[in-house]
Amino acid sequence: MAGFLDRAKEQAQRGLTQGKQKIDDVQAQRAGGDLLKKLGAAYYAERRGSGSPEATQQALQALESHIATHGDAFLRA
Repeated sequence: MAGFLDRAKEQAQRGLTQGKQKIDDVQAQRAGGDLLKKLGAAYYAERRGSGSPEATQQALQALESHIATHGDAFLRA
């Protein structure tokens, strides 16, 4: 009986770990999408004359930093 409980506990722990990883992935994709949206807004504002090249560059750097950390999978989602 103890072996069964140990296996069940191990499977439950594995499921929790996989669930947490999936949540982390979704959150990273959302954050990437938000950064991409901010870059687009900064670029648009710059082109319309109400933004600055510095704001666009900051948004681009934030996006590139996110991509370096989490990858660019959100670009294909």
